[in-house]
Amino acid sequence: MKVGELMTGGNLITARPATPVLEARQTMLKERIRHLLVTDEGGLLVGIVTDRDIRLNLPSQATSLSVWEINHLLTKLTVGEVMTRAVITIGPDREARDAAVLMLDHAIGALPVMDGGRLVGIVTEADILRGFVWLTGGPTAAPAAPRGRA
Repeated sequence: MKVGELMTGGNLITARPATPVLEARQTMLKERIRHLLVTDEGGLLVGIVTDRDIRLNLPSQATSLSVWEINHLLTKLTVGEVMTRAVITIGPDREARDAAVLMLDHAIGALPVMDGGRLVGIVTEADILRGFVWLTGGPTAAPAAPRGRA
């Protein structure tokens, strides 16, 4: 099975580096996603931000800062400041097994899918599991279901 058969493609949910972290977090919660692809104005992939990246950059519950101070600091924090810039990618024609190995080797949960330097999708752990269930005759529909989510 190829990555292109498992990936989420189509109208991908992305953010710009200047997007405030709180806005990115709201988008991720609303869309029920854990990985947000970061693109520049031309649509080129420049990074990826995860729900974990955002959580690690939020203030501790034990902080002595006031709510107003916290909100002020968070409105200034951008996706570009917390994103991973060295993004590991994969092509749509690669085997799904290769994607799974990359994710395991690098302890990551998603791979942007690039075709000729163009962002065409994202494949996540959930996509790999969905493909596994489908291949083993489990009770799920065929894995290729463009959802536009990362």
